[in-house]
Amino acid sequence: MTPSLPDGEPAPIDGALPVDALAEVATSPLSVYVHVPFCATRCGYCDFNTYTAAELGAAPGASRAAYLDAVRAELALAGRLLGPDVPPVETVFFGGGTPTLLAASELVGLLDAVRAVWPLADGAEVTTESNPESVDAAYLRELREGGFNRISFGMQSAVPSVLTKLDRRHTPGRVPAVVGWAREAGFASVSLDLIYGTPGETLADWEASVAAALAAEPDHISAYALALEPGTKMAADIRRGRLQEIDLDTQADCYELVDDRLTAAGLEPYEISNWARPGHACRHNLAYWRGHTWWGVGPGAHSHAGGVRWWNVKHPATYASRLAAGESPAAAREVLTAEERREERVLLEIRIADGLDAAVLTASERRRVPGLQARGLLRASESGRLTLTPRGRLLADAVVRELLD
Repeated sequence: MTPSLPDGEPAPIDGALPVDALAEVATSPLSVYVHVPFCATRCGYCDFNTYTAAELGAAPGASRAAYLDAVRAELALAGRLLGPDVPPVETVFFGGGTPTLLAASELVGLLDAVRAVWPLADGAEVTTESNPESVDAAYLRELREGGFNRISFGMQSAVPSVLTKLDRRHTPGRVPAVVGWAREAGFASVSLDLIYGTPGETLADWEASVAAALAAEPDHISAYALALEPGTKMAADIRRGRLQEIDLDTQADCYELVDDRLTAAGLEPYEISNWARPGHACRHNLAYWRGHTWWGVGPGAHSHAGGVRWWNVKHPATYASRLAAGESPAAAREVLTAEERREERVLLEIRIADGLDAAVLTASERRRVPGLQARGLLRASESGRLTLTPRGRLLADAVVRELLD
């Protein structure tokens, strides 16, 4: 099952953006996200907009070749719509799905297509996600030679029984191997993704996974609490009693453990679920949290420019047919009010280590800050920036709800 798209107003068939949004684009850093919707198998917990070969079948326009052509067409459309006054691209991120199910030459070709539309800034960060079983040393060398300089491997766990419950196909020993190959290829930054709170996972299991991740010596680690998404195989298995319920108290213990271990190892928490060695924070993710401009290319991808958000149709065949007809693939959009943008800024910036400028808050909101400080949820710097404490990070959504008018 793939997730439902949000509600919104109809998007213009040509994808045109409001004049005010375009004016802001000229002064905002630009990022590009490329969604690769293909997976070898569907993990039982996943509700991302991804498709296996069996799910796509022989649907017209759903082939890999049609996808590659459609992405190039959307990039060309984006270049026309944003116009000539945009700054160079600061970050490019290939996500999915499993981008590395494409041939390395195909991924490099898509990066070349981005560069054909917009120049990359000096030192631009270029990332791809990857599953450990989907690459080898030669593949990684080709990516690096083609301009990729950052890679994020979906490790998830080092415990075989947990990997099995997550429907992951790699073995624990594959992770240090692929990290080593990425180092040999010359990647400037290597990241590992972990998931905690899998049904039946013990705190000892999680501790072993964290230790194994640190032993691989990555530059960056993301650790996400497993969320039970309606319509997924895992949700059905839990409902039918085949798997244990997700234990939220255990998840909280897991978060505290990973924060302690990673911080002690020299990885700094720069966002609620992300830790990095100095200089290795993911700049692409920071672009989201700081409200920069990003164009999301691909089926179901989301974009933002100047307070306008829009999202593409989900199915690869529909996506390709829209672009082949010379139309925007956007399914719908929303134009945020100034107040909605302010509230979103609070929600996002308070998550990151740089924190939120308290001046963004209303007078009544600022009066709530001392109470949140007294409860050990917020810190305020002398310069007036607000950050979450470790306990506050565990309760971030509740802190924001209490803080906002």
